[in-house]
Amino acid sequence: MPDFMDEAKNLADQHSDIVDKGMDQATQEVENKTGGKFDSQIQGAEQQAEGRMGIDQQGQQDQQGQQDQQGQQDQQGGNY
Repeated sequence: MPDFMDEAKNLADQHSDIVDKGMDQATQEVENKTGGKFDSQIQGAEQQAEGRMGIDQQGQQDQQGQQDQQGQQDQQGGNY
């Protein structure tokens, strides 16, 4: 994976609460624009994106995401 993708994933891991809030806002905006016509598809896409980032519905990293983040920080020489 290119370095910028790794960096983006690391930032998303470190700030999962902000990412989740932004995703929720984007989801709500799309639902408003489509009049709720595609709610199930939109919710499914949001869940897939959250799954890829390792966060649950409340914006908290799952245990694997926390372990991955800690391992990456240890490899990089500390916390940020």
